[in-house]
Amino acid sequence: MAVVFEKTKGLTDVPFSYCPGCTHGIIHRLVAEVMEELDVLDKAIGVASVGCSVFAYDFFNCDMQQAAHGRAPAVATGIKRVHPDKVVFTYQGDGDLAAIGTAEIVHAAARGEKITVIFVNNANYGMTGGQMAPTTLVGQKTTTTPYGRKPEVNGYPIRVSEMLSTLDGAAYIERVAVYDVKHIIQAKKAIKNAFLAQIQNKGFSLVEVLSTCPTNWGMTPVEALKWVKDHMEPYYPLGVYKNTLEEVK
Repeated sequence: MAVVFEKTKGLTDVPFSYCPGCTHGIIHRLVAEVMEELDVLDKAIGVASVGCSVFAYDFFNCDMQQAAHGRAPAVATGIKRVHPDKVVFTYQGDGDLAAIGTAEIVHAAARGEKITVIFVNNANYGMTGGQMAPTTLVGQKTTTTPYGRKPEVNGYPIRVSEMLSTLDGAAYIERVAVYDVKHIIQAKKAIKNAFLAQIQNKGFSLVEVLSTCPTNWGMTPVEALKWVKDHMEPYYPLGVYKNTLEEVK
């Protein structure tokens, strides 16, 4: 019998610990497939952040390092400078990257560190109970904004991809989503291009993935996917924000 589908070698056999309907699992698979297809699993080093993805080191079938909250870009910088021949990536949520880790991500991009960042934006602090994050939308209810985020009190959501794309050290920046098959395919291409930017020695690369959080949003998985499309995507438009690649996939 012909094999039409099989599990990527980029993932271990450890079951995912994510809530039903969370798209972390989809994103994990895409990253793992890309590393396998680029034949870099043996020289890849991932840096796990703090948040829902804190156990990423159990799931990716490559060398992994745990970082303190928000410090994954700094840890990845050290690893890449010590091992310039390795393919180094971080996997971070919005609370980790865009709040406590804002300085680290901005300056890693400004320095043009040759690392790849997978940035999962689900508009709240997922692991710690659904508090407001820098990416929480105006009017969105969270445990710390029970009446909705108010700009005059909480400020406005940060568009990370747009901000980082203005920095000269950024080589590839793209925002994608994974709420249907079409966008999952596009997300995989973006992740591959981000890794190629590192392999081609271009500089800093980041893919922002709009993701769901059904548990903290108080929605079913299907409702959460639709919410990403109807509410997140208008404020966080999908697309390539910076591209210096010689060739894209």
